Amino acid sequence: MLSRVANSIYWLGRYLERTENYARFIDVNFNLMLDLPGDLQEQWEPLILATGDDTIFRSKFDRFDKKEVIYFLAFDTDNPNSIISSVTAARENARIIRENLTKETWEKLNETYHFVKKGAERKEWKKEDPRAFFESVKNQILLLYGLAENTVARTEGWYFRQLGLFLERADKTSRILDVKYHILLPSVEEIGSPLDFLHWMALLKSVTAFNTYKRLYGNIDPSGVVEFLVLNKYFPRSVFYCMKEAENCLFKISGSNGTGFSNSAEKAMGELRSKLEFDDVSDVIGTGLHEYLESLLGKINTISNKIDDNYFQIKDNFVSQSNRQG
Repeated sequence: MLSRVANSIYWLGRYLERTENYARFIDVNFNLMLDLPGDLQEQWEPLILATGDDTIFRSKFDRFDKKEVIYFLAFDTDNPNSIISSVTAARENARIIRENLTKETWEKLNETYHFVKKGAERKEWKKEDPRAFFESVKNQILLLYGLAENTVARTEGWYFRQLGLFLERADKTSRILDVKYHILLPSVEEIGSPLDFLHWMALLKSVTAFNTYKRLYGNIDPSGVVEFLVLNKYFPRSVFYCMKEAENCLFKISGSNGTGFSNSAEKAMGELRSKLEFDDVSDVIGTGLHEYLESLLGKINTISNKIDDNYFQIKDNFVSQSNRQG
């Protein structure tokens, strides 16, 4: 497969997952605001910090107002990671490799793109309750995933898309967990309080994990949530699960038998997957959750760069896309 085609397929996976995650985060945060006691200020700043785009936001806005945050994360074309920027980039990558997509996948992606564009024209961020819009965006992306799952052949292109999807998902799970721990609960006195419970519940809901967590762990406990979202081997949005699946994608792409490594991307991926596989929650807490997640994000970014070096920087005449959230 030409490296420029592989690059577009890989970034199609990342941009679609980024679109779905941003819609999910906004929707869940909006619901959290409705549950907070009336004497507490709305907490929209952590959402900007979770995405890593606070520098761009602060250059444009003076305060973390609800409508400004929603506009920035969803409809601001100056934000390269906003929903509208991500779905536009996903559509452009899909257009480049149109012959590699099924008709149904292209049509649904195109429909999602126009739905988001119309949302910008309707100024959804100014509505008192825009949750229906973000729920629709999330569901349309999930429908796209379902179409791909049932219509796309498991060839090299499929594994490049899945590779992008799982790396993006691991990144976002790590970011949202880090922000919850260090930003949403600044007061030691609030640990274990009803407010603390609301925050952990919102975190689990932001990755559609609340019901699964309750079935597996019962009561909401911070160490249980950390273990579930970072180290669980079966939950599709845990960091370990994503990295294991991403590693399998690399093996399929290289034709490896799954032992050792054949390039620097596989080596870096295997090292991180192995660490996650043999860590337990006491290792995470002992290191310090923020420090652990910060190291994790750095390693995911390194893996992304090594994938670019090994697969996309081959002598094809094209401009490689960068990981805009590195």
